[in-house]
Amino acid sequence: MKVVLIGATGATGKALLPLLLADANFSRVDVFVRRAPDVQHEKLHVHVVDFADVAGWCDKLRGDVLFSCLGTTLKAAGSQEAQWQVDYQAQYDVAQAAQANGVGTLVLVSSAQADPKARWFYPRMKGQLEADVAALGFARLLIFRPPLLLRPNSRRTAEVWGGKILQGLNRVGLLQSQRPLPTPQLAQAMLQAFQTASSGMKVYEAQDIRALLAHVQAV
Repeated sequence: MKVVLIGATGATGKALLPLLLADANFSRVDVFVRRAPDVQHEKLHVHVVDFADVAGWCDKLRGDVLFSCLGTTLKAAGSQEAQWQVDYQAQYDVAQAAQANGVGTLVLVSSAQADPKARWFYPRMKGQLEADVAALGFARLLIFRPPLLLRPNSRRTAEVWGGKILQGLNRVGLLQSQRPLPTPQLAQAMLQAFQTASSGMKVYEAQDIRALLAHVQAV
């Protein structure tokens, strides 16, 4: 099979890429990125693109499955409009091109509490993305809504302190379902879902992600 990955230089994509390259089921891994990853492999094909220039890359986006891990923060983007262009528009444009080119499966990283009617901008944006990619008609759509993600060496203040607070609450038995999740574990769960999920749409909440990881560890 041939796999397409976007977001390969982010924390989740960076953890997922070596898993895809090591998987004997995949003969080719195409990554579409804004900057080239620091990885070389005989199966890896890197496409450095401007995601806003859809015509420049859409015909190249072909394979059996698309893993979509692209995203940024409001602080890094500078505004809600700029974050929308990355977290919604670029991911939607890639998904649309993939579906038009016959890609059968989309594995999408969304967020906890994603809802197009949410009060807050971020879960509302992610909920709208979920709804719109669902309407594209993929044969199989796997949506991940992870809890707070622990990124290696993260300097994001909200993540660092949010993680510490949640871990403290977890130690006394509170909010166990929302305990932070390291990004390498999310990557493992995404690959496991692709390998085992049936056709149709499936949403993986935090507890479902941990169930996938328990299966991986049991094998």
